[in-house]
Amino acid sequence: MKKVAAWSAEDVYDWLSKEGMLEYIDALRQTDGPGLLRLNEADFHRPSLSLVSSDGGQQLLERLETLRIETHIEDHKNGHANGHAGGLPNGTSKPQRNGMKDYRMEMVHIPIPTKETTRPSFPTEWGKTGIAFVYAVVCFVTTTIVISVVHERVPPKEHTPPLPDKFFDLFNRVEWAFSICEINGMLLVGLWLIQWILLKHRSIIGRRFFFIVGTLYLYRCITMYITTLPVPGMHFKCSPKLLGNWEAQMRRIMKMIAGGGLSITGSHTMCGDYLYSGHTVMLTLTYLFIKEYSPKRFWWYHWFCWSLSAVGIFCILLAHDHYTVDVVVAYFITTRLFWWYHTMANQQSLKETSQSNPFSRVWWYRLFQFFEENVSGMVPRNYQLPLSWRSLQWSRGVKYSKLEVQ
Repeated sequence: MKKVAAWSAEDVYDWLSKEGMLEYIDALRQTDGPGLLRLNEADFHRPSLSLVSSDGGQQLLERLETLRIETHIEDHKNGHANGHAGGLPNGTSKPQRNGMKDYRMEMVHIPIPTKETTRPSFPTEWGKTGIAFVYAVVCFVTTTIVISVVHERVPPKEHTPPLPDKFFDLFNRVEWAFSICEINGMLLVGLWLIQWILLKHRSIIGRRFFFIVGTLYLYRCITMYITTLPVPGMHFKCSPKLLGNWEAQMRRIMKMIAGGGLSITGSHTMCGDYLYSGHTVMLTLTYLFIKEYSPKRFWWYHWFCWSLSAVGIFCILLAHDHYTVDVVVAYFITTRLFWWYHTMANQQSLKETSQSNPFSRVWWYRLFQFFEENVSGMVPRNYQLPLSWRSLQWSRGVKYSKLEVQ
């Protein structure tokens, strides 16, 4: 490894990325290795470093102290500690007796890093990921129940015709378009699932996805329930209303859950879940996560996924299965929640409750703090196989050899 004193600004960038301190990259973009080692606590009380983090740079200072220790140990190992080329004066093989006092005077105090400094920047915490998964499942099941309830309130299309929609005036309905939308959605979900499995920090990213998708479906429950829109077209064939038959409703709910709420599986035959579009949520959210957690050089992959998402959303409207306002509201809420959550997660100062942090007033802020409290900085886009090579060799037994005792 190159010595820190010889680091360029690019080496400092790589080190900050490895340590999970990406929030300091802009402030230290012109800092080289010697400049990095010269940083002290006073530097973090002056702009622009004082604006990066609210902890006074303590996490970065602790990592710098560890880096200084490693540098000193490496220099000592090479025989350059305290400025002595060979470690002993005059090239002698033993220290001179009258020089012992000087050696003791030149001893360097090396602080021992505390346990807190060795804490990983991105702990796995699969338990929290499991909680986020349960939260998403509960929200999805609740949404299905609300759809069944709202279905009973949808006015008959013969009595209440579809509302006027500008997109419907411009484009005639294409019957097979909604199937294209659902196929694109399944492709995006499949690509995201494969990408997530290959991510190194999949536990952190997984709970972010589960929390955001669960919250979006929870919001959807509210908008569907408080305002029931008529069907968007006369082509809709809604299931008969059950009029209080709870046993039949439960069977219908279970059928919809088993089919993933998709029309191509024949599980979604209820009406009323219009404001806002759940298909638009999944098409938009999976693309956002795919792009956020894949390398920037994979521009072709990003464009391909964007095309799947954009074509899928367009096909929703082309099939006349949702009003245009359903799609617009779904896109707006999905993108804003994704951007807000990641802005809060990437800035340490926004993880602390204060009067100057308006994000701390949102209702899910405590849950956000619980999920992100131990995550330091931006999660790097690192990949690794889900199982190490050694773990795949579990079937190989441990072999022992007999020691010859003489």
